[in-house]
Amino acid sequence: MKFNKKVLENGLTVLHERRDVPVTTVMLATKYGAAYESKEEKGISHFIEHLCFKGTEKRTVKDIANEVEKVGGILNAFTGDEITAYYVKLPSEHLRTAMDVIFDIFFNASFPEVEVEKEANVICEEIKMCHDNPLIHVRKKIKNNLYEAPFGNFIAGSKETVRSMTRGQLFEKHREVYVPKNSVLCVVGNNDFEEIVALAEGFCVERKGGEIKLPEIQFQSLKSVEKRGDLHQASLALGFHFPYINQKGRYVAEIFSTVLGFGMSSKLFSEVREKRGLAYSVRSELDLGKNYGYMVIWAGTEADKVGEVVKISLGEFKKMGEISEEELKEAKIQIIGNRHVESEGSSETAVNLILEEASGDAEDYYNYEKNINEVTLNNIKELAKISEYASFSLEP
Repeated sequence: MKFNKKVLENGLTVLHERRDVPVTTVMLATKYGAAYESKEEKGISHFIEHLCFKGTEKRTVKDIANEVEKVGGILNAFTGDEITAYYVKLPSEHLRTAMDVIFDIFFNASFPEVEVEKEANVICEEIKMCHDNPLIHVRKKIKNNLYEAPFGNFIAGSKETVRSMTRGQLFEKHREVYVPKNSVLCVVGNNDFEEIVALAEGFCVERKGGEIKLPEIQFQSLKSVEKRGDLHQASLALGFHFPYINQKGRYVAEIFSTVLGFGMSSKLFSEVREKRGLAYSVRSELDLGKNYGYMVIWAGTEADKVGEVVKISLGEFKKMGEISEEELKEAKIQIIGNRHVESEGSSETAVNLILEEASGDAEDYYNYEKNINEVTLNNIKELAKISEYASFSLEP
């Protein structure tokens, strides 16, 4: 493995991890996502992501898919709070095809008027689908209980905000934030860095603009319950704000969440499922950004057992302040091992490198083991002192 990084004259940041395997992931991201949106424009990042696949000045929708798929590749994208990313994964020998298509849809999307209304309908169906899926809905609502609008609102927006967006509004926002200086290219695979840079310089547009300032995020800690008559199980989420003032806070949070609720060896799985049989699935998850950080405990249980699961979960959270040095050592080995397993995938590595770059410096990705090992028992104990939490339960 060899890592390279270069900022081009036009401001585009290029990252590259070379691997001796015949598969390459090319990922291009703008440092703009749902966290940057106003209440009125909630969902615009996600809407733009959809429309970028609907044709460019030189490619139709069919052309975009055909060029990648005919050489055995896959093409996809995702919208997060702090980035929106597009990627192609294909045999390394077809790097030029991947770069050509990705740069075209990323910078030159044409936003045909007829596609805007159609895609608004598609997104509204996606919003309905998420509402009807208890697990997705609970994850969406716990964020809403942890943060005030607009950050707390659903990434896809609402049916009202999505249907109110015009072609001109979407096109203008795209051209404002999809600029080289606000973008990061990451290539992970068996390719030469010099070739990657040359292709990036050739395919990249010359467009003025810079990084967008992230609006202030307002915390809150609400508790709420929603009833639905068509459910056979209650879905519960407990949310905790985690300190994320500096990079070290992130590594403390990752160890904390792993010990508490990641996998069948976790404390929550042992106490809630194995010892008491209260849930089929129970776990903790993290969402950490540059300017925010929170952990969610999620469980599915009987409606009359929600209170018991909450009590056990909060108790195990506080007991994290009592873990031993040996438990901490074992957790570090586990989480470092998890990272090695995750890093086997080129697309997973590309995402992590871009997120590191968006937060500060991509090279921090390679200091992960060192940073995890620097976490102390006292760091974990301090985090366990958090008492304020948000909750949401979806019950029959």
